[in-house]
Amino acid sequence: MGMNPQNMQKMMKQLQKMQEDMVRIQDDLKNEKVEAESGGVVKAVFNGHGEIQAIHIAPEAVDPNDVEMLQDLILAAVREGQSKAQQLAQDRMGRVTGGMNIPGMPGLF
Repeated sequence: MGMNPQNMQKMMKQLQKMQEDMVRIQDDLKNEKVEAESGGVVKAVFNGHGEIQAIHIAPEAVDPNDVEMLQDLILAAVREGQSKAQQLAQDRMGRVTGGMNIPGMPGLF
């Protein structure tokens, strides 16, 4: 059962629009910001591509006798921020693709 040329053309137009929307969303995600806090003293800021933009550390988090705790707090904030950025990107892309997995479309991460 083949597809008639009109349906094929319509489907190609829809795919082209979807691809354009995805490119636009990729650009928008670059300017999005997600933040994650850890222990109320460490904050990591990411863009929608999961690229770290900033780390803020409250002075009271800096204890020379407990550097390990500060490292753990930073790691927790970074991991949460990456996860939030990935979720944001998936949500935005999901709106365009309707959750479809499109062959040949690169993933975000």
